[in-house]
Amino acid sequence: MTTEDDKKLRYRRTKSVTRAEEISTKEKKQRRSQPDKACHRPRDSLFSWSSGFDNFTGLVNWGFLLLTMGGFRLLLENLIKYGIRVDPIQWIIVLTGKNEGKGFPSVILVVYSIVPVVICLLVEKGLSVDIVVETVGMYAHVVNIMVLILIPMVIIHINGHAFSLMGAMFVCFLYSILFMKLWSYVQVNMWCRNVQKEHGTHKTRSRSQSISIAELQSEERNGHPATLGHVKPDEDIKELVQYPENLTIRDLLYFLLAPTLCYELNFPRTTRIRKRFLLKRLVEVIVLVNVIMGLFQQWMIPSVRNSLTPFSNMDIAKTTERLLKLAIPNHFTWLCFFYLTFHSFLNLMGELLQFADRNFYCDWWNANNIDTFWRTWNMPVHRWCVRHLYIPIVEMGYSKNVASIIVFFVSAFFHEYLVSVPLKTFKIWAFMGMMGQLPLSYLSRFMESRFGPRWGNIVVWASIILGQPLAIMMYYHDYMITHYNDVIQNV
Repeated sequence: MTTEDDKKLRYRRTKSVTRAEEISTKEKKQRRSQPDKACHRPRDSLFSWSSGFDNFTGLVNWGFLLLTMGGFRLLLENLIKYGIRVDPIQWIIVLTGKNEGKGFPSVILVVYSIVPVVICLLVEKGLSVDIVVETVGMYAHVVNIMVLILIPMVIIHINGHAFSLMGAMFVCFLYSILFMKLWSYVQVNMWCRNVQKEHGTHKTRSRSQSISIAELQSEERNGHPATLGHVKPDEDIKELVQYPENLTIRDLLYFLLAPTLCYELNFPRTTRIRKRFLLKRLVEVIVLVNVIMGLFQQWMIPSVRNSLTPFSNMDIAKTTERLLKLAIPNHFTWLCFFYLTFHSFLNLMGELLQFADRNFYCDWWNANNIDTFWRTWNMPVHRWCVRHLYIPIVEMGYSKNVASIIVFFVSAFFHEYLVSVPLKTFKIWAFMGMMGQLPLSYLSRFMESRFGPRWGNIVVWASIILGQPLAIMMYYHDYMITHYNDVIQNV
């Protein structure tokens, strides 16, 4: 069809639409002119998608009130059935490790964690001045970091009776954080060394920004003009730390205490400590720690204990009832723990250290699929995984899917590590739960694309609310069978 025919076709379509609107307008005028006082017009019901109505604030308030009443009923039922179980003295005993064996092994392992940190710094200093060969240095780093993560596994397995549960959990958590921090520290310093070796011919990279600025300052001191795109150094601006000037115990200690897992030579810093903000976060930490401990004692422990028999007998109906009963206190505890960790505690540490990057979480509650949730709910870990695992693996030539699977595999290992080692019950439920996020992500994306973002978000919330109490019940069952099987059989 020619261009002229296309114009005629578009003109006919435009004319037909205009004619339809004209007819509709005339019909409305005719209806209004009738003496029957017409009150009807074409309209869709509000619950129809085509209605365009989106203000459901009242229904949200209704759901929140109903959820609050249901939770209060369960709380009242718990108080009537079990009485007041909250005992701060017992929690102090558990947290301070007074029920550990002789020698307080948890404290010893916490103090020993300084050793791999010092070894890492000494190796880096040797590499920076060419006392240690690069290959030997990297081999030493790998051995040091691997031994770091294996020490709690071996010692808790051999001498597990001497550890309290909280002491073992704290040790495993601390060593996991040190593993990721030292990995980042080693890798960033390696990037700086590589750029320094290519100093004569290298191209400017984002990772070597501080070196480029140093060259620019040197050129200007020698009378050369500033490079295009760079700002002339200001005397009021603090000069950036250059490699290997960063290899000091003070710099490494700041990084170990900072609320981040990714090392930089020059962290963004705030100008002052806000005392009122700091006091608010401190009060939140104290209050929420007591709230979480109270929820554990009063609500979660009885529900978990009562789930043992139906779970062992594989009674599907009673197990499902226990799962749903445990879901509410577990989810409320998890939300409190999230706020305590990612808002109150990390902001408290960030304020004390004047650490300016406070992006510890994003709006994970609006995640329309599982992938978005894992990218937004724990930003320090997500940033570490992208920077030190995903991007290096892709740069090695592997596909993005392979890189994603490896990231999930490492994450699954640490989830299992933080549960199985303290419990001294080596199962793979947490590992399988994390690897199960891969097919669940496809399901959530399918629901999002097929039925809309709301259904994808529902899948995310369902996996959070139901997945965690199921894992708790499974690990409690296996823990009791492993360590107290004789007592259970006698009962």
